[in-house]
Amino acid sequence: MFSLTVRRHFMVAHSLPREVFGPAQGLHGATFVAEVTFRRRVLNADAIVLDIGAAGTIIEDVLAGLNYQNLDEHPDFEGKLTTTEALAEYIAQQVAAQIKDSDDGRELAAIDVTLRENPDAWASYSLDLTA
Repeated sequence: MFSLTVRRHFMVAHSLPREVFGPAQGLHGATFVAEVTFRRRVLNADAIVLDIGAAGTIIEDVLAGLNYQNLDEHPDFEGKLTTTEALAEYIAQQVAAQIKDSDDGRELAAIDVTLRENPDAWASYSLDLTA
């Protein structure tokens, strides 16, 4: 399996209104590093997984809808917790939607998203595109 990873960062505000989240129950800011990995079983005709520039543009387009937003007010998250894990899943699904109709998108086996909250803590989600 081949992979290409591109990363970008974004900043949000949100709250996690459940007791388990302690001080994060209140509105707070978070800066995430998003690492998006594209996987495919065989390289394309150009011997790549996906063009790095194109991958970066796709990720930037998805993150633009989140960057500097209060996720408590974002319509896509109404009634949902915006944990790091849930955001990783959301980003993976949004990236997949952006590329699904492209030649490279149809050949991808998976998209993995890792969101790093800080150098010592991160969460990931893997989206299988072959199912």
